Amino acid sequence: MEQKNLILAVAVSIAILLAYQFLFELPRMREQAEVAQQQAELQAQTGEVGTAAPAQGGEAPAAPGAEAVQEVREASRAEVLARSSRVVIRAPEVRGSIALIGARIDDVTLPGYRTEVEPASPPIDLLSPPGSPAPYFVEFGWIAEPGSKIALPGADTLWQADRATLDPAQPVTLVWDNGQGLRFVRRIAIDEHFLLTVTQRVENTTGAPVTLYPYGLIARHGEPPTLGFWILHEGLLGVFNGTLAEVDYSEIRDEGTREATTTGGWIGITDKYWLAALVPDQSVPFTGRYSHVAKDGQDRFQVDFRREAVTVPTGGASEVTDRLFAGAKVVKVIDGYRDAFGIVRFDLAVDWGWFPFLTKPLFMLLEFFFRLVGNFGIAIMLLTVVVRTLFFPLANKSYQAMSKLKKLQPEMMKLRERYPDDKAKLQQEMMALYKREKANPAAGCLPILVQIPVFFALYKTIFVTIEMRHAPFYGWIRDLSAPDPTTLFNLFGVIPWDPPRFLMIGIWPLAMGVTMWLQQKINPQPPDPTQAKIMMMLPIVFTFMLAAFPAGLVIYWTWSNLLSIAQQWIIMRRMGVKA
Repeated sequence: MEQKNLILAVAVSIAILLAYQFLFELPRMREQAEVAQQQAELQAQTGEVGTAAPAQGGEAPAAPGAEAVQEVREASRAEVLARSSRVVIRAPEVRGSIALIGARIDDVTLPGYRTEVEPASPPIDLLSPPGSPAPYFVEFGWIAEPGSKIALPGADTLWQADRATLDPAQPVTLVWDNGQGLRFVRRIAIDEHFLLTVTQRVENTTGAPVTLYPYGLIARHGEPPTLGFWILHEGLLGVFNGTLAEVDYSEIRDEGTREATTTGGWIGITDKYWLAALVPDQSVPFTGRYSHVAKDGQDRFQVDFRREAVTVPTGGASEVTDRLFAGAKVVKVIDGYRDAFGIVRFDLAVDWGWFPFLTKPLFMLLEFFFRLVGNFGIAIMLLTVVVRTLFFPLANKSYQAMSKLKKLQPEMMKLRERYPDDKAKLQQEMMALYKREKANPAAGCLPILVQIPVFFALYKTIFVTIEMRHAPFYGWIRDLSAPDPTTLFNLFGVIPWDPPRFLMIGIWPLAMGVTMWLQQKINPQPPDPTQAKIMMMLPIVFTFMLAAFPAGLVIYWTWSNLLSIAQQWIIMRRMGVKA
């Protein structure tokens, strides 16, 4: 009885969580996506930019691109890009360009990733220029002392480039002279993946030293569509003093500004699979800031850093080097940058959740199997075997206890018939029966409780890692990170009808429900008829709930159920219990 009550409580708790996501979060996501689309349309109509560099006790530089507002009204991304002189970016995993006006990095496309699973679908556009429907761009620059009259490069400065193309073999150098004795040089390099290194140099031929503050910023106009799942952070984030600081779009909208000073760390804006992050020199202090302003009914989000003052001596020069990550959150690449450049906790750019000590090793094992077999679906099955092998002693003890309880079920039913109205006496006799037969009704709970964290860790792994995105299995499963696309309600595609989302009950969710039902049938049934009916309803509930979950997770659960049934059937046969 205690065992069944605990299992029922755990199962109902999971069902409530799943139902919350399905009935409340998914509709909210759709509504949020519609709002984001309206914001994008508004931006396309207004074309305004309005980003400010982090100020150092004085007035920040003017908003970039303000003079070009009328010029880019209602322009598409491609049209905006075509209207300005640019240095082309051509790297193995990055395509795009850098605007010579403002030296703004505002055009980054990831050719290795597509918007949809179809190979012909458009590539992912990560960064977009001001004036396009969804501006998202990066700037580096300098801030002068308050009250200074020094002419500094800004959003409308036209830089001169030494070459037309930026690639991993050859950096590009941009130059601008302010006509007052200061020459600004910006050298931009890109590697084989997603990292740009920006070195800013100031040469001083004036008659006095000049003090400047280096900065970098990432601006995003309009809140993008987010999934809104509680297990995933999408928004502003950074590491300050060794601690990850995540801020949702709604939080910074309410707060307005949040900042912190640190030595070592980074700051950026993250989506589920993509990241734009500023990585200042890890050996010097900087102040990082999250901020939000609303202008013309549109949200404008920004993350930026400001480094300590740099003094450029007379007749000399000073330079600083910072980095920009703009690309896909590939675990191996992220970890490689952390180790190569000493970027403090850069691996936390991938949202491993509250239990990274479990989630990340699970992913590493999954990737190891993928390298062996070349298919993430098979890798999930092999991972399932490993998990079940690790829990084999506990599972054996659990199934032996359940088999013994199943063997005692006729005796338990007799006790219920003997004491139908005396619950205290019934409980006393049942406990005596357990003690006499050395049966522990709670023995089956531990393996289930231990495996729940593993289940959620695998869910997290499949849900957040880009390696699982668009990873095919076999047959109709072309994306293990997406739900099974088939549905019983159009006879799996025979009927030309697209059912609503809640009726998308695919083949794999049905298989999971059937195996869950078989597993319940092989287990001892609760003596309480009401409890037994509730337990028998759970496979149906879970079939509907898990239909909206990634197919990879449903495959794991189905395969795990099959292994459990096989293991339990063998144990029951050995114990002489009818299976």
